[in-house]
Amino acid sequence: MEPKKEESSNQNKISEKFLKPYEPTETEDIIYQRWLDSGLFNPDVCIEKGFCDKDAEKFSIVLPPPNVTGILHIGHASMLTIEDIMVRFERMRGKKTLWIPGTDHAAIATQSKVEKELVKKEGKNRHDLGREDFLKRVEQFAQESHDSIVGQVKKMGASVDWTREAFTLDEKRNKAVRTAFKKMYDDGLIYQDYRVINWDPKGQTTISDDEIVHEERKANVYTFKYSKEFPISIATTRPETKVGDTAVAVHPDDPRYKEFVGKEYDLEFCGVPLHIEIIGDNEVDPEYGTGAVGVTPAHSMIDYEMSKRHNLPMKQVINEYGKMTVPTPELNGKKTLEAREIIIEWLKKEELLEKIEEIDQNISTAERTGCVIEPLPKLQWFIDVEKEFTLPKSKIEGIKDGEKVTLKQLMKKVVNTEQVKILPDRFEKIYFSWIDNLRPWCISRQIWYGHRIPVWYKTNILEDGTTTPTEDKEEMYCGIEAPEGDNWTQDPDTLDTWFSSGLWTFSTLGWPDETEDFKTYHPTNVLETAYDIIFFWVARMILMTTYLLGDIPFENVYIQGIIRDEKGRKISKSLGNNVDPITLSEKYGTDALRMSLIVGAPPGNDNNLSEEKIRAYKKFANKIWNASRFVVSSIEDFDKSEPKNITEKDQVILQELDELTKEVTSDLENFRLYLAAEKLYHYFWHTFADIIIEESKPRLESKNEDERKSCQWMLYKILTTNLKLLHPFMPFITEEIWDNISEDKENFLMVEKWPTCRNKSI
Repeated sequence: MEPKKEESSNQNKISEKFLKPYEPTETEDIIYQRWLDSGLFNPDVCIEKGFCDKDAEKFSIVLPPPNVTGILHIGHASMLTIEDIMVRFERMRGKKTLWIPGTDHAAIATQSKVEKELVKKEGKNRHDLGREDFLKRVEQFAQESHDSIVGQVKKMGASVDWTREAFTLDEKRNKAVRTAFKKMYDDGLIYQDYRVINWDPKGQTTISDDEIVHEERKANVYTFKYSKEFPISIATTRPETKVGDTAVAVHPDDPRYKEFVGKEYDLEFCGVPLHIEIIGDNEVDPEYGTGAVGVTPAHSMIDYEMSKRHNLPMKQVINEYGKMTVPTPELNGKKTLEAREIIIEWLKKEELLEKIEEIDQNISTAERTGCVIEPLPKLQWFIDVEKEFTLPKSKIEGIKDGEKVTLKQLMKKVVNTEQVKILPDRFEKIYFSWIDNLRPWCISRQIWYGHRIPVWYKTNILEDGTTTPTEDKEEMYCGIEAPEGDNWTQDPDTLDTWFSSGLWTFSTLGWPDETEDFKTYHPTNVLETAYDIIFFWVARMILMTTYLLGDIPFENVYIQGIIRDEKGRKISKSLGNNVDPITLSEKYGTDALRMSLIVGAPPGNDNNLSEEKIRAYKKFANKIWNASRFVVSSIEDFDKSEPKNITEKDQVILQELDELTKEVTSDLENFRLYLAAEKLYHYFWHTFADIIIEESKPRLESKNEDERKSCQWMLYKILTTNLKLLHPFMPFITEEIWDNISEDKENFLMVEKWPTCRNKSI
C-alpha cells in the first residue's frame, strides 16, 4: 500500500484540474479576472511591482474604438488578436507597455440606429421627442452597447489598460475637440462656406465623400437638345437637373464646337427659363457622349468646381427632401424621379429627344440610410486642406520650425520620409491617391448626437423669452467654453465623427493638457486597422496630429485584411454567413479562435475562416495541454535547475530551440505575426510533441542519473520557453499551464521575461 500512497503524493504536485482534459469555458473567465485583479495591464503597476523598469523603453498603442452601435463582429476579434499579440510580446520584453481601450460614439451611425428603432417600435421620429429626450435615448443605447463591447473585448483576452478607458464623446475628449476646432478656426483652416456637398435626403444631413457607398445599377443616358434653336446636343442620366443648367461645356480644342464657345442663349426648357453660356473647359472629354455636357453648378460637385473656374451662376432646383423647386406647376414640388418622367415626355413631345441608351452606372448612396445622395449647395463648415499656415514647432523630417505648409503637404511628408511606415507598403499608393484627390473636408452634420460645433451666435432676447438672430451676422464666437451671457445661441450642427476620432492617439493621453502619459507614450508605436478605413481614420489622424502637435501619431500602420468565409465570400447578413466571435470562442476556446485568425493572415491579406480551421487549433490547444502535463509529471523529482552535465544530444536540441526563439522574436519585431504563429504551431506539435517527447520516454526511465536529469532539464526548458513564446498568441491556456508549473502563484506568465538565446552566437 505504501507505493500507492507515494504515487498519490506525487500526483498531488499536479493540480487536479491539470489531470483533466483542458476546458477553456471553465478557465478563461477566471484567468482574465486574475489578470484584472493583478493590475498588470497598467504599466504603472508593472513598474511598481518590479516587472518593468521606470526608465524602460515604451511601447504604446491605441485600440481602434469600436462603434457603440451594437456588438463586435469577427473583424473586431481579428483586430483584438493582432494587437494583443503585439502588446503581450512587448510587455514580456520589459517595455513600459500601454494599450488604451475605448469606444466611438459613431455619431451618425448610432443616431441612425436609434431612430430606426424608434420608428419601428413607437412610430415616432426624433423631432417628436425633441433634442434633449432623444439624446437620452441615444445615450442609453450607447451605454448598453458599450457594456456589451467591453465584455466581448475581455472575452478575447485583450490586455488593455481599463483604468485609462476613453470614449470619443466624454468630457476629456470634448475638451480636446473644442481645443482643436478653435485652433484650426483661428488659423483660418476651418471656415464656413456655401458650396455643393453630399446630402442624404433620408437622414437629412450632409455626409463626407468617404461615407458614400457606390452601388452599380442600370441607368439610361438621354441625348437631347434644350430647344430646336439650340445648336448643341447634350447627354445626361438626370434630365430633371437640366432645369438648373447655366452652361454647356465643351473641350476648347474640339473642332465641332469651337465656333460656339463664348456664345450665350436664352431659352425655355420644359417651362423653365434658362440662360446658357457655351464654355470651353479642358476637363471635358470630347470622346465621351456628344463631347458636350450641361453644367449644373448646384447639383454636381464636378460642375460646381467648373462653375468656380468660369464664374457661372448657381441655380438650385432640388431641395433637401429631393423635390423640385422651380417656378412651373408641372414640376414644382415633384420628386426627382417623377420630374424626370415629366421632362422625358416633354422632350419626346417637342421632338428634342434624340436617343436613349442603357448603361451600368455607379450610384452614390448614403452608407447608413441607403438613400441616393443628392448633391446640394448648403452653408456648411469645412477644413481647408490646401491653405498655407505656419507650423510653430516641427518634429517632422524635412519641415522646419516656423515653416509654411498645408495639411496635404504634412500628410504626404510623414509617409514619404517613412516617419510613418504603412505595412504592407502597397497601401501607400492608395493613401497618396486619396490625398491627391482630397477636397475641402465638410465637417458639419445636421444630426443631434455628437460634438456640437463650438461656435455661438449673438441673439436678441424677446419679451416672451424667445430669441432671434441679430442683424449683424458677423457676431460669432468660437471658443473652448461658451461665451458669457444669455444672448448667445450655439450652432445646432454637430461635427463629423472622424474629427474626434482623428485626435484619438493623443486625446486619450490627456491632450490638450501636458500629462505624464502624453509626454511618455506619444507618439504611439503602432496603429493596427483595416484597409477599408485608411481614408476615414489613418489619414485624418495624420492630418490632425501633424497640424496640432507638429509630430506623427504613430510610427507604423499595420493593415489587416477582411475576414471572409471558407468560400472566400465577404461575411454579411445577406449571405447568411455571419459569425459571432463570442459563440465561436465559447465553442472552441478563445485561444483556438485567436490562432485561426492569425495563421495564414499576412498584413493586408484577407483571411478565409472556417469552423474546421478553428477546430484544428482547438486540437492544438489540447496537444499543448497534454504534452505539458506529460512534461510536468516527468519532472516532479527534478529541482528545475540546470544540471552540470547536459548531453550532446540535448545541447543540439536546445540549440534548435534557440534558433526558434530567435526566428519568432524577429518575426514579431517585424510584424510577421502569422509566420511566428505558424512556426510555433509546427515546432510544438511536430518537433516537440511528436519527436522529442516520444524519444525522451525511455531516457526518463534511465538509471543513469545524468542522462535522466539532462533529459528532464531539456524538456522543462523547451516547455517553459514555448509557453512564453506562445503566450501572446494563446494567452489563456499558456497562463493556466504556467500556474501549474510556477511555485509562486502570483508570478504571472504575462509578465515573465521574453526568452533569449542561451547560445549568444545565434
